[in-house]
Amino acid sequence: MIKELFLVRHATADEAERGKRDSDRELSSKGYQDATRLGHHLNERQHIVDLMLVSTAQRACSTAEILVEQMHYRGRIDYSDELYQASVRSVLSLINQQAEAINRLMVVGHNPTLTYLAEYLTGDPVSSMAPGGLFLLQIPVPWAEVSQQTATLDAYLDPEQLRK
Repeated sequence: MIKELFLVRHATADEAERGKRDSDRELSSKGYQDATRLGHHLNERQHIVDLMLVSTAQRACSTAEILVEQMHYRGRIDYSDELYQASVRSVLSLINQQAEAINRLMVVGHNPTLTYLAEYLTGDPVSSMAPGGLFLLQIPVPWAEVSQQTATLDAYLDPEQLRK
């Protein structure tokens, strides 16, 4: 069975404030709107995921919460400190550890890692993922075997597309 990997970059966040940790940055109003549109779009297309892996950075958590609400998601959500400032290798390790019963996996994290991961998995140059963007990858191998050039890019959703 073909597996699906949804790579979601957190939506647009407020600028960093002096004395405030980067991981505590909140979504901007534009970010809330974009995440809402993306979740609504995924719900309309009946993209139901089995598991969400979410960075513990506030902007990623907020993005995931909005997606959960819009998608009417009732599945498992795992929050991971590893996804904040992650390398491609560490995100890939999390993917490789997933149970085979999971057919649709969503990772909500950060750039440039998610763009680099999509390029690594597909072997194709992809444009940099915009905040609130999504890459949908098709994977014909078990999670444990996901590696370089084992996926194909099925779709890229840019928030601009959903604003029309």
